[in-house]
Amino acid sequence: QVQVVESGGGSVEAGGSLALSCVVSGDFYTSVCMGWFRQAPGKEREGVAAIYTWEDTATYGDSVKGRFTISQDNAKNTVYLQMNSLQPEDTAMYYCAARPWNTCYDWERQPFPDWGQGIQVTVSS
Repeated sequence: QVQVVESGGGSVEAGGSLALSCVVSGDFYTSVCMGWFRQAPGKEREGVAAIYTWEDTATYGDSVKGRFTISQDNAKNTVYLQMNSLQPEDTAMYYCAARPWNTCYDWERQPFPDWGQGIQVTVSS
C-alpha cells in the first residue's frame, strides 16, 4: 500500500517563504510523477508543481513559476516544495500526490491515485 505524507506548511506574512515535504512509501518511487496541488475554499484544485523522479525534471503551474521550486531526494523517497515570495492568494490546502508512471506529461489533467492528507498554508497580507 502506498502512503503519502506531507509535512511543513504553516502561516507566514506576504513576501515570506515556507517549505513543504512529502514522503512516499513504495518501491515505485524511482519512476513516478510526484505532484503538488492546492485547493482554496470555494476554488477548484490547482496544479502547483510536478517532478518526474527518474529524470529529475520539473514542471510548474503558471501562477507559481519563478517563485516555487520542486525538488527531490531519491535516497529518502521525499519530494520538497520550496515556496518563496508568498502572497495571500497562495493560501490553500496543499496536497502531495503520486502517479506511478514514466512521465509527468500533462500532469495537471492526469489522475493521481495516491494522495496525502493535505497541509494548510496561510499567507497574511
